[in-house]
Amino acid sequence: MADDLLDFYGTECHFCHEMEPIVERVEKELGVKFKKIEVWHNAANAKMMEEEYDKGRCGGVPFYFNKKTGKFICGATDYETFKKFAAGK
Repeated sequence: MADDLLDFYGTECHFCHEMEPIVERVEKELGVKFKKIEVWHNAANAKMMEEEYDKGRCGGVPFYFNKKTGKFICGATDYETFKKFAAGK
């Protein structure tokens, strides 16, 4: 499950920084790891996020994608919702 959970973020993104403690807590509790992909300063990553995963649904970061389930989260969210998402529920 190493590359199944994707965390698209922007270096200066306020909401991305707000989500960091939740991401880290879920990684620790579930024993999973999110692959962090910076998109504000990397055009190739931004294009990949848009064309392969976002497909016009969110249009911004933070954007989380679960490759196993095909589910995604747009923007910041609460701990319980994020944990269920990461667990594939």
